[in-house]
Amino acid sequence: MKKRMHLACDMSYTHLDGRWRVPGSWVHRTFPDMGMFEELARIAERGCLDMMFFGDGTGIPATWQDSEEAAARWGIQWPRQDMSPFIAVMSRVTRHLGFGLTYASTFMHPFYVARLLNSLDHVTGGRIAFNVITSTRRSDAANYGFDELMEHGARYDRMEEFVDVCKALWDSVAPDAFIWDRESGVVADPAKVRPIEHEGPFFKVRGPLNTVPSPQGHPVLVQAGGSPRGIRASAHFADHVFASGLALDQKRRHRAALDEALVAEGRDPAKVGILFNAALIVCETEAEAIAGRERLLQMIPEEAVGAYLSHNIGWDFSTLPERFSPHELAAQIKATQASPVSLVSRFADEVGPGDTVSRRDFFAEGLKVATGYDRTIAGTPTQLADYLEEHFEAGGSRGGFMISHPHATPHDLINVVDLLIPELQRRGRFRREYTGRTLKENLSED
Repeated sequence: MKKRMHLACDMSYTHLDGRWRVPGSWVHRTFPDMGMFEELARIAERGCLDMMFFGDGTGIPATWQDSEEAAARWGIQWPRQDMSPFIAVMSRVTRHLGFGLTYASTFMHPFYVARLLNSLDHVTGGRIAFNVITSTRRSDAANYGFDELMEHGARYDRMEEFVDVCKALWDSVAPDAFIWDRESGVVADPAKVRPIEHEGPFFKVRGPLNTVPSPQGHPVLVQAGGSPRGIRASAHFADHVFASGLALDQKRRHRAALDEALVAEGRDPAKVGILFNAALIVCETEAEAIAGRERLLQMIPEEAVGAYLSHNIGWDFSTLPERFSPHELAAQIKATQASPVSLVSRFADEVGPGDTVSRRDFFAEGLKVATGYDRTIAGTPTQLADYLEEHFEAGGSRGGFMISHPHATPHDLINVVDLLIPELQRRGRFRREYTGRTLKENLSED
């Protein structure tokens, strides 16, 4: 019997980086119209998706030319809302769909986050996932009082302690602690309510959490670490891992590295899935899908590309000369504790240590990164189902895919639900109905 994949949908960027004006996007509604999100949730549940996911950022990009001007003008990575109240509303128009919420352990305090997620798990009836991230975004860091970015390894050390504190707080009140005895007036058994008395390098928290244990006990914990240190963090606590849309051999290596790290942590690799990023444009004909992908290159101008890259990598690319060495640039970026991932690393891999590339070529490739063009797979339902099956098996057939922020919303999500999912169901690769009560139960289905 074929293993079935899990599917989530990343709705973080539906209105950002030019997507709001792509044909097929909302016409008479603009962010943050609550009706948009209610409709998206209904569509996703109609397709039996596991989860609607929301990444987050808390700053307006200001790394490019040390100013928010370009990002504000072109809508680059902003505006963004705290999605917790939106999730509460969407949960009222759905019964099964899960919701992923993101907070940065680099900036937040674990007691606040543990308490909030407990409450949301109650509101949704056990359908919350917590996406734990570290942050390399300078505009975010400045809003939390940081003058410089935290060192790479320290960010992950803080993340692991952050999650350990959250888990201890969620366990600080036993599931059966509450009695609510009307006759005696006893609310809870005090023997089942205990402080955690945590003191660590980053946090000091007495506890206990002053809440009723939630339906899942712990929300589903997810994390997206691709570096060796990030994979170790995933193995330490994650229930599911998010990973970039890698090539087949890279998926195999990521799965193998995660399995090795899980074993080292004393955990069962079979119980931790990877949701690989999948940017998809699915249409009834291949020509229509390819045309949709080509339209992505018209979403934003070069200045907006610069603001996007500078914000996400943590380096002001407006300072690039007409020609430069990618290897030297990568070293400079690392020295500031930022991450020369994706584009800079790609250029460094493609040229020799002494070679240079042009600024023009860099921004031409940067446009493909900023719009998602470089990682978007376009095709018919049959073609995309073939692609997902092959990559699912390469990734160990444990987990599935995060369909990343459809470019034209709601059109592209509707096409996933009405065209792609029926093909996956026909092949026995995806559920036809929900069987679990909670998100954790639905994600544990094979």
